[in-house]
Amino acid sequence: MKRLFLYIFILFPFFALSQEMPDADSLTLPDFNGIRVYKSLSGALQHPDSVLRLDLSRQKLKEVPAGIQQLHNLKELILAHNNLKELPEWIGNLSGLEILDCSTNKLTALPASIGNLSSLGILRLNRNLIETLPPEMGKLKKLQVLEMWDNELAAIPAEMKGLYNLKVFELRGILFTNAEQQQIHDLLPETQIYFSPACNCPR
Repeated sequence: MKRLFLYIFILFPFFALSQEMPDADSLTLPDFNGIRVYKSLSGALQHPDSVLRLDLSRQKLKEVPAGIQQLHNLKELILAHNNLKELPEWIGNLSGLEILDCSTNKLTALPASIGNLSSLGILRLNRNLIETLPPEMGKLKKLQVLEMWDNELAAIPAEMKGLYNLKVFELRGILFTNAEQQQIHDLLPETQIYFSPACNCPR
C-alpha cells in the first residue's frame, strides 16, 4: 500500500497536467515568445528598464532579492524551485507583472500586497505549504489562471468571487470535503476548477 501511495504521489503532477484544460481560445494569456529571458539578477540590473522576463528558478534562494524592485517594466517573474518561505510586501509594487511563478517553494501564506498586481494573468503557486489566501486576492481582476495544486488550503476567501476572468483554478492534491468543493464552485461558478476526489477528512 505504501508503495502504491508513493507511486501515485510521484506521478500526480503528470496526471494533473494531462487533464483536459479549457479551450485555448477562451484564454487571453500573455505571449512573451521571442523576448529575452534574463537568468541572473546581476545581468538584468545592467539594463533594468529593458528587462521584461526574469527567471531566477533553481537558485536556492531563501528570500526574494530586493534588487528586483528596480526592474520597473518586468512582465514575467519566475521564482520556482527555490527555498522561499515568504514573499515580501514590496512584491505588490511590480504593478506591470503579468506572470508570477512561485511553484515548488516553502510558502505558507501570501502578503496582502499580492492584490496590487492589477495586471496579473497567471499565478503559479503549486507545491507549497500555503494554508490560507488573503482577501486581497479578490482584487486580481485580470487573473485567468491560478495554479495551487499540492498545498494545504482549507478554504478560499469569499472575496475571490469577484474574479470574473478566472478561467482555470487548479486545486488537485489538496484534501477538500464534498461540501468544501461545492462552496468553492459556488463562489466561482464560471471557473473550471480541478479537484482531487473529495475526502471525508475532519477539519
